[in-house]
Amino acid sequence: MKKNTIVLFSLFASISVSAQEVVSTQGESYSNASAKIDFTIGEVVINTGTDGTNELTQGFHQTNWNFLGLEDFAPDYQATIFPNPTQDVLNIRTSTFENVTYTLYDAQGKLVIQNILTAEQTPVQVSQLAPGAYSLELIFEDGNEGPLSLSKRKTFKIVKTH
Repeated sequence: MKKNTIVLFSLFASISVSAQEVVSTQGESYSNASAKIDFTIGEVVINTGTDGTNELTQGFHQTNWNFLGLEDFAPDYQATIFPNPTQDVLNIRTSTFENVTYTLYDAQGKLVIQNILTAEQTPVQVSQLAPGAYSLELIFEDGNEGPLSLSKRKTFKIVKTH
């Protein structure tokens, strides 16, 4: 009996109730006399409920961001990025390089390099970067003059090795 009591006491002493905590950069809290709601941006939805007028979704906080895919917003603009994966120098080759800006973002979306293309083949020094996944974005004008001129973007997934 004494042994069972000690085991049960140890079991109950080791069980503690703790709430999940989300550290988020965006979200909000709202409350009134009858309800309170907290939300964060970037959660994966696991359940949706409705009463016919209101909708409520539940989810889990997404702890890391992964490149899932890249959409080609400028299929007519041709550019070659090589070598990929790369260690020291990344080359951007395109016949249309005037007024084209390149921007390199890390996997968290932080800007790490930004500059303009200077020739048909522009080398970008990446040896100082940590190994990992990066996103290279080429930003250029669509060729229209005046107020209808738009910036277009073409994005590439880049892998930096040791």
